[in-house]
Amino acid sequence: MGCGPDDAEGRVLSAPADPTRPVGAQTQLVEGGRRAEWTQGIVNPAVWRASTVLFNSVADLRAASTRPNDGLYYGRRGTPTQWALAEALTALEPGAEGTMLYPSGVAAVAGALLSVLKPGDELLVVDSAYEPTRAFCRTVLAPMGVTTRFYDPMIGAGIADLIGERTAAILMESPGSLTFEVQDVPAICAVARARGVATVLDNTWATPLLFRAIEHGVDLTVLACTKYIVGHSDAMLGSVTAGPGRFKRLRDLVHAYGIHVAPDDAFLGSRGLRTLAVRMRQHEAGGLAVARWLADQPQVARVIHPAMPGCPGHEIWARDFSGASGLFGFVLAGGDDAARTALIDGLVHFGIGYSWGGYESLAIPVDPAGLRTATEWAAAGPMVRLHIGLEDPDDLIADLAAGLRRFDAVVGSR
Repeated sequence: MGCGPDDAEGRVLSAPADPTRPVGAQTQLVEGGRRAEWTQGIVNPAVWRASTVLFNSVADLRAASTRPNDGLYYGRRGTPTQWALAEALTALEPGAEGTMLYPSGVAAVAGALLSVLKPGDELLVVDSAYEPTRAFCRTVLAPMGVTTRFYDPMIGAGIADLIGERTAAILMESPGSLTFEVQDVPAICAVARARGVATVLDNTWATPLLFRAIEHGVDLTVLACTKYIVGHSDAMLGSVTAGPGRFKRLRDLVHAYGIHVAPDDAFLGSRGLRTLAVRMRQHEAGGLAVARWLADQPQVARVIHPAMPGCPGHEIWARDFSGASGLFGFVLAGGDDAARTALIDGLVHFGIGYSWGGYESLAIPVDPAGLRTATEWAAAGPMVRLHIGLEDPDDLIADLAAGLRRFDAVVGSR
């Protein structure tokens, strides 16, 4: 019975009871990747920890070596533990060809870009991109002869004016992970496809539950699964899901580079995936409750949340997204870093740390201005980024209210 990646990636678990009616996303989250040959009657696919795979004969070993993408071959090529998660993620993107897993979100961004770029190419990158993505362009792509140009997040179809003879790919991140601009992904993808340019989207903020990237024209969609997919802040994980014609090159590079995801981390990704829908509803509800409260506070100049009017691209979010996650930012009305630090340091229910997407709320200072090269970031005061977890929103609001009083105290003492 075959159970390798070619069987696992890119195919729905099983036909619905009515073959003319596709199952919903929540059902896919529960059922995806749970093939009978992988579970053997157990609810969850087991954790297969393996390096060596044993064969019954030399003939079987030799046969497996000629088809290393079909069935168990060697631990680095994966086992049902990894294939189950890859299959489940693929099923969430209708029209996708397959998914490859990576040991982090940054590794996934790198893998996607390397699959569509070669020396001499040009890459267009949104100016609101995640800083490690910018660092990868600077420290890896530039030395290999790939030129990077940054563009305004709100450019939309105007990206056509930037595409030149050497432009091979466009990297989008929507919303941006610090400043939350929502890009017109369908418009950019339409231009790119007409010009033969590949598109890559970092879709970590929304996940495929809230924005189906492949349906909107994206060639390669990236998730830092560390965040909402895992959902419990206890594993590093990334994924790239490929649209038609893009999967083979992606898979071949993963194998050539020897990239491998630990089975325990893949298991945690699959486990987290089962509750993604209910967690995202709570992240959305809590996030909006806190964001709306902050918008009414005199110490807050601006709340930047894609689901709220005033966020750049809000109308695009309303058109293309089916919901919101719990990550957003707010700009303080004046003050300085010391006042912002007083606000954050005394918080009780918010942790201070990088990443997001777990069940716990987080708060960090962010300073986007120094990262921009194609656009200018200007704000009335310092900025704070919040991830709203699964706590009671009233407790988080009370915590932030006390923080704003500390902010006032520092500002008033100057």
